[in-house]
Amino acid sequence: MMLINLLGLVLIALIVWWFWLYKPNKTIVQGNEVLIEVRDGVYSPSSIQVSASQPVTLKFMRKDQSPCAETMLIPSLDISEQLKLNEITQITLLNLSPGEHEFHCQMQMYRGVLKVV
Repeated sequence: MMLINLLGLVLIALIVWWFWLYKPNKTIVQGNEVLIEVRDGVYSPSSIQVSASQPVTLKFMRKDQSPCAETMLIPSLDISEQLKLNEITQITLLNLSPGEHEFHCQMQMYRGVLKVV
């Protein structure tokens, strides 16, 4: 019984770390485009910093067959895109104002953030 409780606590700790405490490395975009791979339940990179003074193209390459990976949303920019399996979906963003724009799947299991400075 003690082992089951211990395993339950470990599982809860992993869930808390994954959804609330994990902070991915930030990718700073020097040019005007970035390739974001959708695989194994994550966007990679999932933290992207871009300049507000230039347009940027986000290229999503979906390699994950999960139905959750199919739709990508950027609610603050009113963007919803269907990501085709093993194809690149391009989203060009113009005139971004400084701030943070979260992007995620419809269930918010795949998550990322676009930081505009």
